Order: sequence, then structure tokens, then C-alpha cells
Amino acid sequence: MLAHTGKRLTTRITDHVQDKLQMAADLVGATMNQFVVQAALEKADKVIESESTILLTRRESLRLLELIENPPPRNEKFLQAMSRYQKMKNDDHPTTEQPA
Repeated sequence: MLAHTGKRLTTRITDHVQDKLQMAADLVGATMNQFVVQAALEKADKVIESESTILLTRRESLRLLELIENPPPRNEKFLQAMSRYQKMKNDDHPTTEQPA
């Protein structure tokens, strides 16, 4: 199922939890470790997906598309923010010109 990587995860569980996990592992023909790792990976995938996805209503999605196609005019605050961003970007990646 998973390649051995040498990493170990340990936890303390009650007898009830261990019995339940073992029963479920037996039902699918896996070791308890395989079962727990697979279940944890499935849960991790769901959490990552749900936290990485933004759901919009139809009205919200239409509004977003409208703003993308017809952005509001750039006001002074926007221009200042853009200027600060450009300065930060340039400070992080200074151009190194070689003397001629």
C-alpha cells in the first residue's frame, strides 16, 4: 500500500478504539496500520480540498465575473498599494547589472 519511509506515527488509544479500528481493518483485509494510514490520508485529502476551494452562489459568481470583465476604476488607494507592491518586489529581487 505505502512504501516504507522510516517515519513513524504513534498515538495512545483506548481499548474500544483499538477494537473498532481492528474490526474495520479486518473487514477490508488490511493491517490496522494500513487501515489507519489510509483513513488518515483520505481525511487529509478532504480537508485540503475543502480548505482550498471557495464556493460561490450563482449571484456571487456572476458578480465576480462582472468585476473581472469590468474592473472598477483605479483610485488613489489602489495606485499607492500597487506602488508599494512594486517597490517591495524590486527590493526582494534587485537587478544586478554588470559594468560595461
